[in-house]
Amino acid sequence: MKRLPEILAFTALAATLGLAVALQGTAGDRSGEAGEPAAGTDGNSFAIRGARVFDGERDLGVATVVVRDGVVEAVAADAAVPDGLPVVDGAGKTLLPGLIDAHVHAWGDAQRDAARFGVTTAFDMHGMADRLPALREQRESLADTGQADLWASGYAITAPGGHGTQYGFPVPAVDADTDIDAFIGARVDEGADFIKLIVEDLSAYPGAPTLPTLAPAQVSAVIAAAHARDRIAVAHVSTQEDARHAVASGVDGLVHVFADEVADRDFIEAAAAADVFVTPTLAVVASFANAGHGDALAADPRVGSLLTAEQRATLGAVIPGVPANDRLDRAIASVRALHAAGVTILAGSDAPNPGTAHGASLHAELELLVGAGLSPAQALAAATSLPAARFGVEGRGHVAPGMRADLVLVDGDPLADITATRTIAQVWKNGYPVERDPAAGVVEAQAAPAQTLVGDFEDGTFGAAFGSWQPTTDQMAGGASTVEHRLVEGGAAGSAGALAVAGEIRAGFPFPWAGMIFFPAAEPMQPVDFSARTELVFQVRGDGRSYSAMLFSGPSMQSVPSTLAFQAGPEWAEVRLALADFPGADLSQLRGIAFTAGQPAGSFEFFLDRVELR
Repeated sequence: MKRLPEILAFTALAATLGLAVALQGTAGDRSGEAGEPAAGTDGNSFAIRGARVFDGERDLGVATVVVRDGVVEAVAADAAVPDGLPVVDGAGKTLLPGLIDAHVHAWGDAQRDAARFGVTTAFDMHGMADRLPALREQRESLADTGQADLWASGYAITAPGGHGTQYGFPVPAVDADTDIDAFIGARVDEGADFIKLIVEDLSAYPGAPTLPTLAPAQVSAVIAAAHARDRIAVAHVSTQEDARHAVASGVDGLVHVFADEVADRDFIEAAAAADVFVTPTLAVVASFANAGHGDALAADPRVGSLLTAEQRATLGAVIPGVPANDRLDRAIASVRALHAAGVTILAGSDAPNPGTAHGASLHAELELLVGAGLSPAQALAAATSLPAARFGVEGRGHVAPGMRADLVLVDGDPLADITATRTIAQVWKNGYPVERDPAAGVVEAQAAPAQTLVGDFEDGTFGAAFGSWQPTTDQMAGGASTVEHRLVEGGAAGSAGALAVAGEIRAGFPFPWAGMIFFPAAEPMQPVDFSARTELVFQVRGDGRSYSAMLFSGPSMQSVPSTLAFQAGPEWAEVRLALADFPGADLSQLRGIAFTAGQPAGSFEFFLDRVELR
């Protein structure tokens, strides 16, 4: 059986090459779409009559809700509907505030996917800081975006080489010499809405190697620096001992429930006395318990028909080699005890980790919270009014006059059956109807170019006939391998030039790699339809090592790559790899081709020329 770090490393190999690039064009970059009307909208003034209303805290019974210019104007059983205002019939339905996911990692279509499932606000727990101004601008607008708004931590606070540094973008880290007060000041100046600490050494996972993590004194200093700047501090922890110290240091919330053991009485009493909130993220704990919850959610017809291919892929993703275990049972027992003691519980999915998907998994989290002892009303509050209150988000989480018209209308009564939140009749964001069709806005595969030649490096540049080349190493996932690329004179069969790729595979990472990746589309990891092609052909020479050609394809950027090996001997040789031999490759959605060195550790060098897709 694979150990956890090896599993995570393989997942990184499958996803990081694409996701690291996707993170550069994060969800916040899409805020430029604000002002483009979503399909089928008729403005953001209307009324809903005859629906039962849960206002974020309590059941108001059947009422009329009037929305004017994207803001709730009136909520009352006898509220008058102004002449000419469109009226939505809410009979037999329940109106909820737009849901809030208190733990996500958002990029790509995350904000759009969340909104389609009624999640109109989310808290992003780690990402690049340069997107923060755009996120703020989007959420301050009442434009028709069709997307969830994000509040974000920016860079999570971690140790050099610690958890959070493996996602393909540079992360400033706290070491022994860091001026923590100035460091947190820099994060706040970048626009961080809250401060997230990562206290994770993998000790909760038997057999895992130790990761560097923040020392207890650093944890205390980070929390104090955050509070000095009027920011709440939340902590990622995996063990009860780390959670105990974070609570003693004044942390405002824990963004996972630990699952190494069930919360003991001392911890519960300390958390309750300190008024710490806990976002258990049971949906992702279920994935680490191999409990099959992701597949079950995708099989629910109320959910499955609205999933994109990428959402379905992340819901179906599993951690290979991990047998069913009792981590979820321990986590649920802790949530039950914490809730009974009065500790505030928030709903968060930790999407898009394996077994989860943006938007959809918050509905699974609600069901898990009810299973952990919360009433349906308490679970709904955990996904509406409570996260808004605890993160200081104004204008969200309630159905009340003056509140933003982020609303979800569902068939049935989720106050009796929490799974009724999945039967969504309509979602409104800023008062505008949200397009829920999963095909809307999906990037279709581009047609393959007519030419078969990718690149022959004859023009003295690294350019390709179409697409682009980029270096790639396991540093994206926390490894230390290196790569350099250059043009050299003298290619195959006497051609003018070739691409030289050299570097070092360094030990310490379970699945190390280094090499070059070719992206066939104008944007990295966007799909191109090469279903009519049959061969990957290229000229290669090198140091005699075995190398890998990896095809990234399919509906999701997180799909596991298909791999075939090739040799790079001292003389130029032609390699012909039948595309049909790449196991599981979907050539109708080819996203990238990587040429990489792997094990064993040591230096490597190979040369590529005349790369073709025939």
